[in-house]
Amino acid sequence: MRPLRILLADDHALVRGGIRSLLGSIEGVTVVAETGDGLEALELIRSLAPDLALLDITMPGLNGLEIAERAAKEAPSTKIVVLSMHANESYVADALRVGVAGYLRKSAAVAELPAALEAVARGEIYLSPGISQQIVDVLRGGGAPANPLAALSPRQREILQLIAEGLSSKEIGFRLKISSKTVDTHRAQIMERLGIHNVQGLVRAAMRAGLIPSDE
Repeated sequence: MRPLRILLADDHALVRGGIRSLLGSIEGVTVVAETGDGLEALELIRSLAPDLALLDITMPGLNGLEIAERAAKEAPSTKIVVLSMHANESYVADALRVGVAGYLRKSAAVAELPAALEAVARGEIYLSPGISQQIVDVLRGGGAPANPLAALSPRQREILQLIAEGLSSKEIGFRLKISSKTVDTHRAQIMERLGIHNVQGLVRAAMRAGLIPSDE
């Protein structure tokens, strides 16, 4: 396998450490940076332009799928492989829709990681074996399920995640470098587009869409 410069992003330090150790055992692979925050991960992709970014789907600040969607436009040379505990069709379909190069379950065998990296380095798309069959079944049944947040813009999905994480309009504005009034405007538009009229409902919608971890 040709040399690969990799960014690693996962908000669980122990998980990140374990993956970093595995990556360190693969010849030609160098971890150029790591983080547990989604917004920082996107900034690192922009600034470092790694060959590949290995991203957890559920992270604070910005989830892995939002990062993948933005990176496709802002850093197209970086290929994205997402890591997830989720294996349902909706998550996988959304990942493929935004252009990820690989979808790897966290419960995958250790040998899957180098196999995934080698496939992506060759320009292929890698899906964990069980996921591959799920996608085939979905396509045979008439196509991928609809994205529950399709009515929202990328900025609105980002703000929805931060709302669900418990940040105030002022805190969101400071983090995104916009005014709190602009955040409130987005909040109202999010509620209107989703047909939800309270923060608790927004939190549940964010959980269903995988923006934040589910309590279940």
